[in-house]
Amino acid sequence: MGIPKPLVQINQFFMVFSVLAGLLIHPALLLLPFLIGVITLITKKNPIILGSRRFLKKPASQYIQEDKDQQIFNQWIATICLALALLSFSAGWTAAGYAFGILVIAAASVALMGFCIGCFIRYQYMMWRHRRQKRA
Repeated sequence: MGIPKPLVQINQFFMVFSVLAGLLIHPALLLLPFLIGVITLITKKNPIILGSRRFLKKPASQYIQEDKDQQIFNQWIATICLALALLSFSAGWTAAGYAFGILVIAAASVALMGFCIGCFIRYQYMMWRHRRQKRA
């Protein structure tokens, strides 16, 4: 079963605004999206998406569905980047902290515009694996 696209978009907006707040106000605010990412990866349930279900105007099945496995893959990428941003800031590597945070903002913003960078990466990986298995 997929995830209704509006819920995925709410999560993307959350990522953009919470990471932006972390970069503009204080890096400690990056802990919020990082912890939500960790919870999502452990439970396979995103608290932002779960909490946003009540705002759907139609039954979830009537929306375009996004692939849950793809969303988990994207969450891995974002959570790793947020961990690297937090580690960088705590080590005093401010430029690296901003760079990793900006990567998350850029990926979520581009996804909101219609192109999923994580989807492209996962597709390329799956094709590489397929070609490799085909040769063996």
